[in-house]
Amino acid sequence: MRCPSLALLLLPLLGCDARPPAAASAPVSEGKASLPAAASSPAEPAQVAQRAQVAQRAQVAQRAQVAALADGASRLPAPARLVALGDLHGDLAATRAALRLAGAIDEQERWIGGSLVVVQTGDQLDRGDGERAILELLERLEGEARKAGGALHVLNGNHELMNAAGDLRYVTAGGFVDFAEVPGIDLADPRVARVEPAMRGRLLAFTPGGPYARKLATRPVLLIVGDTVFAHGGVLPEHARKGLDAINTETQRWLRGEGEISPELLQGDESPLWSRRFCQDPGPEDCTVAEESLALLKVQRMVLGHTVHTDGIVSNCGGKVWCIDVGMAAYYNGHPEVLEIVGDQVKALR
Repeated sequence: MRCPSLALLLLPLLGCDARPPAAASAPVSEGKASLPAAASSPAEPAQVAQRAQVAQRAQVAQRAQVAALADGASRLPAPARLVALGDLHGDLAATRAALRLAGAIDEQERWIGGSLVVVQTGDQLDRGDGERAILELLERLEGEARKAGGALHVLNGNHELMNAAGDLRYVTAGGFVDFAEVPGIDLADPRVARVEPAMRGRLLAFTPGGPYARKLATRPVLLIVGDTVFAHGGVLPEHARKGLDAINTETQRWLRGEGEISPELLQGDESPLWSRRFCQDPGPEDCTVAEESLALLKVQRMVLGHTVHTDGIVSNCGGKVWCIDVGMAAYYNGHPEVLEIVGDQVKALR
């Protein structure tokens, strides 16, 4: 018996096959936005009509970008200013501090970044009690950023997929309480009848097809913005060859409860969510592999989370790899730090 939903933690209870589920093929779709009809009049002055056309084209481009990402597209154009945030791990105060450091929000937690683009590289969940507040904050800011002409792209990390697979080893007591009652779940679900009651809400919220798993399903695992590829763990040549759209689509389908997921995505040192190859004392051979991945993707650098460096952001492989998990969450006693990319200039903001 296979269990693609309440998988890892519930295997002994439900008698499921302990092997990871087999890969499921999924079509890759690319979103396209239709150009709305121009609202112009022969009686309008030429300058007014021209300004209207420019504004219209900007709106269409923005809608196309949002629609493309929602449909699985994994490559977006470079903004004027791009900022990346690492692992948050349930620390709401650190999340707020990092977003303010990026110039994204004010003291009232409202988007003030304008056309700024922010990428968060995964692991909002586990190790801290502020997870639900963080998810709600990021979801609200995504909408505010779009309206302002900017963007907030939130990636899934290994801890998001661990929760979806039923692996709750790193959930805090507060993390169970916060998800004890979630609209759209039935605590009497027979699948969790033998599970400790305090754990049932969390399991059902994040199991594939559950309300929070479906929220995670709107996010990518891998994303290219301009000439930078973002991931949680690392991007290997085999990931580049498989295609970022294919990896994102497969993961999103699984989270929606519409398919299964490859073992090499869900776990293992070669997973783009778990790899530490480029951020944990990489040698010349590792850097050669990183450069191969970048060449295949036709980008200049990769930005990664997952591997903690509490002394600050680390640059490896001659600036080709940037490791931005600074352990800013209280669990690690780190400090907020973010990475800014403007054109070819890359620097840490602390």
